[in-house]
Amino acid sequence: MSNAVRKAVFPVGGLGTRFLPATKSMPKEMLPIVDKPLIQHAVEEAQAAGIEEFIFVTGRGKTAIEDHFDRSFELYDLLEERGKKEILAKMSEWLPSAGAVAYTRQQEPLGLGHAVWCARNLVGDEPFAVLLADDLVMADPPCLRQMVDTYGDTGGNLVAVMEVEPEHTSRYGIVDVDSDQGKLVQAKGLVEKPSPVEAPSNLAIIGRYILRPEVFDFLGDAERGAGGEIQLTDALASMLGSTPFFGYRYSGVRYDCGDKVGFLHANVAYALARPDMADDVRTFVRDIAENL
Repeated sequence: MSNAVRKAVFPVGGLGTRFLPATKSMPKEMLPIVDKPLIQHAVEEAQAAGIEEFIFVTGRGKTAIEDHFDRSFELYDLLEERGKKEILAKMSEWLPSAGAVAYTRQQEPLGLGHAVWCARNLVGDEPFAVLLADDLVMADPPCLRQMVDTYGDTGGNLVAVMEVEPEHTSRYGIVDVDSDQGKLVQAKGLVEKPSPVEAPSNLAIIGRYILRPEVFDFLGDAERGAGGEIQLTDALASMLGSTPFFGYRYSGVRYDCGDKVGFLHANVAYALARPDMADDVRTFVRDIAENL
């Protein structure tokens, strides 16, 4: 089996309750970072890593995502009529090619592991990436590109990891470290959302994965873990011993856009990285801080 990573899964079936009422009728993945939806950031990151097929695991009320990755002929015609050639080019450059996008439904909210399992027939028998749009990583090269470049040497399962404050381990899947080589960490165990006392380390998994297709066999057992959900971390832990497992310390800054403060932080950071608005944003942020 080749180690080439051609397919990526985007679990986008969540309800986004932490952002209500904004997400009552709009998918949380369509929330914008400046002027680009979270899910577009994730897809562009996958494209930069050489991904050729994009698999969305959706749920009810997610048709806006499908529409976003389609061509709006009325809008294109209007922009062309008004001579908005630059905007037209930007609207087209990030769209996946025809036939490269597929959708399947997660009919019950049974957790991330279940969402990934729902994509099994579209992934087939090859390694694949999983990207969580809530985890936005500002990096150059992009986070998944870094991982794909490393995966050719590691094989097995590879996840992006970062160090967190010990009191925050209960928010993440935590790696039990076997050997630490700096950028690359080999795991001997994984624990889903442990308390600080029970956590084997403070090395947390974030929403970037490259996985072997054998993970579907373990997810298919439908064993419930933390929160009564089918946890992807539990399936990966079950594969230890038969499949190598590595954590990758990526270079970049991760923003938790499933959290309101993290979402606001990301908007400011990405705006400050934009030459067309950085000066104005810097001024109003300074003005707000001085008037508090």
